[in-house]
Amino acid sequence: MSNSHAYPPLKAVTLTHVRYQRGDQWGHFLAWISLVPVFISLGGFVSHFIFRRELQGMFFALGMLISQFINEIIKTSVQQARPETCALLEMCDSHGWPSSHAQYMFFFAVYFTLLTYYKIGILARKQFWVVGLLVWPLAILTMYSRVYLGYHTVVQVFAGAALGAVLGGGWFWVVNSLLRCYFPAIEESAFGRFFYVKDTSHIPNVLKFEYENSRAARQHVSYKRSS
Repeated sequence: MSNSHAYPPLKAVTLTHVRYQRGDQWGHFLAWISLVPVFISLGGFVSHFIFRRELQGMFFALGMLISQFINEIIKTSVQQARPETCALLEMCDSHGWPSSHAQYMFFFAVYFTLLTYYKIGILARKQFWVVGLLVWPLAILTMYSRVYLGYHTVVQVFAGAALGAVLGGGWFWVVNSLLRCYFPAIEESAFGRFFYVKDTSHIPNVLKFEYENSRAARQHVSYKRSS
């Protein structure tokens, strides 16, 4: 009996399984860039909930989940194949249009840009350079990496980027025009009080506010830890 019958075929976890040509340093770099959405999800949003528990951040993450759900629905409906290079990448069993990586990053970039522009969150508008020098280059590089590494065609990544940008802008409008008025009620709810969920959207400079109040609280006996 041959080995092909003795062992079932293996399948990689595609969430973190990114291939590149051996010896291609640029491809190696882009393979790590291609994992940025994973880093944002696990390192960014999960740690945000654990340490900050801001409603803006929670609804940001919820919007990205909805965006990825829409992406899966479209992929299943359209069923457009990935490029021929997917045979070497073990990715032929999933559809390619639109690119979920490009959609994720452009949703993130648009929403983050709008948060910064309207001075919502930890960055003030004078720190807008972070958006231009970090967020958007990462989004564009992620889109490029999916084509360079052979996972998507140019059309597929541009479709994902366009859809992500539209959904990011649309979700920002929904949250800050329709849902934000309910944030105080969520803060005062049993869930909000138990998990210390808060909304700082009304504070122009959150970092400065927290810094000054942290220093002031040090002088208050009621805030000091018992020895």
